[in-house]
Amino acid sequence: MAEQRIDLGLTASSPAGGGCGDGCGCGGVKAVPTPSPATAANDVLSVEGMTCDHCVRAVTEELSALEGVDVVWVDLRVGDASLVRIARTADVSDDDIAAAIDEAGYTLSR
Repeated sequence: MAEQRIDLGLTASSPAGGGCGDGCGCGGVKAVPTPSPATAANDVLSVEGMTCDHCVRAVTEELSALEGVDVVWVDLRVGDASLVRIARTADVSDDDIAAAIDEAGYTLSR
């Protein structure tokens, strides 16, 4: 049987210093999925305070828990506002999105 490989579009990178310094054990490595053309993001948000993979998971989990959110992509930008893209299958209010980001412990830049 021939081996089949699937490109998931993930990249790994490490910020200067090798970690976020939060003691979360992330090692500064992040995985960033590349959005597919078939799933266009409906919203692009700017989120302050994210520094590592733990932060990405927290925001992704809170936003994914919202009814109507289909996919969440995070472009982690240490030292700057991270970009969060949301693909939705239903209407989700701006207040619900802001509350989810706040619940994760971060700040939605307006």
